[in-house]
Amino acid sequence: MIPRHNIMTEQSGGVSTEAFGRAFQTVLNDPGVSAIVLDIDSPGGHVAGTAELADSIFSARGRKPVIAVANSMAASAAYWVASQADELVISPSGEVGSIGVLAAHQDVSKAAEQEGVKTTLISAGKKKTLGNPWEPLTDDARAEIQGHVDAYYGMFLAGVARGRGVTSSAVRGGFGEGGMVMAAEAVKLGMADRVATLDQTIA
Repeated sequence: MIPRHNIMTEQSGGVSTEAFGRAFQTVLNDPGVSAIVLDIDSPGGHVAGTAELADSIFSARGRKPVIAVANSMAASAAYWVASQADELVISPSGEVGSIGVLAAHQDVSKAAEQEGVKTTLISAGKKKTLGNPWEPLTDDARAEIQGHVDAYYGMFLAGVARGRGVTSSAVRGGFGEGGMVMAAEAVKLGMADRVATLDQTIA
């Protein structure tokens, strides 16, 4: 899942949250469509665009039934979106979860040094070079990145809690704690409503 359609979505089988959101609104507004089934098989993706797509799906509640099917994986951002449907179904061999946010910093300074490359950063703005890859991560940079991760994680928890009708603390402590959860256990924990295949759901 990425915010906007590009060549990577075409080659990887990925999806743009922007394009998906437009398609969702089209079928939502189509009087010939009586219900919407979201066929989801995704490891997740970018934070950007996910909250907006999740809001769009949640706001459709009451207009026509929206059923998400984890067929067979709804992880991370994909679970955030799936949790906003009226009902969340998981295939018998499916998994849901990975509720968390990850940011990575790569320090290439030693590798560059061994190759005889020295990078000098010339910048304006106190935080402009925080977290750059040409030097070890500083305490200030780590704190800045952690602050962003925590903020997005709070949004993620609140979104799933809203969609599943529970508290954020229940999601934080009882929805896999960042790990993946298999079908029967996911239903038991309240992460999904029932176990069924896509075909059974459509029928």
